[in-house]
Amino acid sequence: MRNISLLFRSVVKSLILVSVLSMAAVSAHAQDAKEGKTLFQQKCTSCHAIDKVVVGPALKDVSKRHEEEWLIKWIRNSQAMVAAGDEQAVALFEGHNNLVMTAFPDLSDDQIKNILTFIDESSQAPAGGGTEQGAPGAAAADSGNVSNFMLFGLLAVIVIAFVVIIVLNRVIKTLERIILNKNIVIEEEDEEEGEGKNYFETIKKLAKNKKLVFFFVLGLVAFLGSAGWKTLWNVGVHEGYKPVQPIKFSHQLHAGVNQIECQYCHSGAFKSKNASIPSANVCMNCHKYVTASEKYNGETSPEIQKIYNALDWDGQKYGPNQRPIQWVRIHNLPDFAYFNHSQHVVVAGVECQKCHGPIETMDEVYQYSPLTMKWCVNCHRETEVNHKDNAYYDQLIAAHEKLKEGDKITAASLGGLECGKCHY
Repeated sequence: MRNISLLFRSVVKSLILVSVLSMAAVSAHAQDAKEGKTLFQQKCTSCHAIDKVVVGPALKDVSKRHEEEWLIKWIRNSQAMVAAGDEQAVALFEGHNNLVMTAFPDLSDDQIKNILTFIDESSQAPAGGGTEQGAPGAAAADSGNVSNFMLFGLLAVIVIAFVVIIVLNRVIKTLERIILNKNIVIEEEDEEEGEGKNYFETIKKLAKNKKLVFFFVLGLVAFLGSAGWKTLWNVGVHEGYKPVQPIKFSHQLHAGVNQIECQYCHSGAFKSKNASIPSANVCMNCHKYVTASEKYNGETSPEIQKIYNALDWDGQKYGPNQRPIQWVRIHNLPDFAYFNHSQHVVVAGVECQKCHGPIETMDEVYQYSPLTMKWCVNCHRETEVNHKDNAYYDQLIAAHEKLKEGDKITAASLGGLECGKCHY
């Protein structure tokens, strides 16, 4: 029995050791990639991307094209290698129009290896995943995957250890029973099971098993920690929010079936910070004549009647008892976040669906996007600036040309007289 107990303890210790080493290895790898991402943003993004050519070549799978030692020397001082006549260095230098790569003598070997680790991880990411891997924060979406991998790996180890402990405990009890009874035949399950077995006593025995209690507490802490972490990250995020509105206005019918342009109703999106909620008078441009009475036995639709009631409309004229429709706001950014609809719609040419989702299919509007800082930043990293035939950028280019010539530039010439600069 002593040998069996020693064997049991050695197996448990081995499992704990493997768990700790696995967590340490995953954490170290994640830390290397995280530091590499930071260094990549600081040192490399002005000339390089992962999946496309910028000033320099795309870096995807660069570790497969060159040895690690060679890459370390090249990143630290490429021109020294070219001057020394290194064949790969000379070929790479001449193959890219003799562009001189900035030297980084301040980077250590470990820091360069961390950059290469980040590039390798970004190279393995599936294409078309939504985040452009060559952007400065290319691995932003990957950080959540690393954390999930660590979490599920830890939970898997705990579950396996838990199962092993139960199995070994059963084996020990079986062997004890065989030795005490001097019987080699394995006894069947006690007939008492199903005949009023005292489960409370079983729970008490399990509670006395310190190893079992340890892994149970460890799993509980991991589960609660993960749940708490995710809950904290989602504080203030209202994705999927769909309040009940005073009038059941269907975007699917108006924007989808009837194909009414978004800016016919939300005219502020083109010229101001806010898209604006249309006044009831805009509704009446159509609903003076459209009453949907054919669906309601000749009576006006109950939802359209709510518009008439708000305007005190009797079918011929507006009455004196008008009141606003109490629409419930759906999309609401924090007060410290500035967002300008006109800048995105006019200058960037962003479509409404980019932020609001397939609005033309929504019978009841809900918040489609999370509207978090990370979501906005990722969009800015992906979106290419189309400066051709764009008056805004033409104005900036003209201003820069004047600066080169030493001419005077005022704030007004850079849009400083626009209302939205102050009144937002």
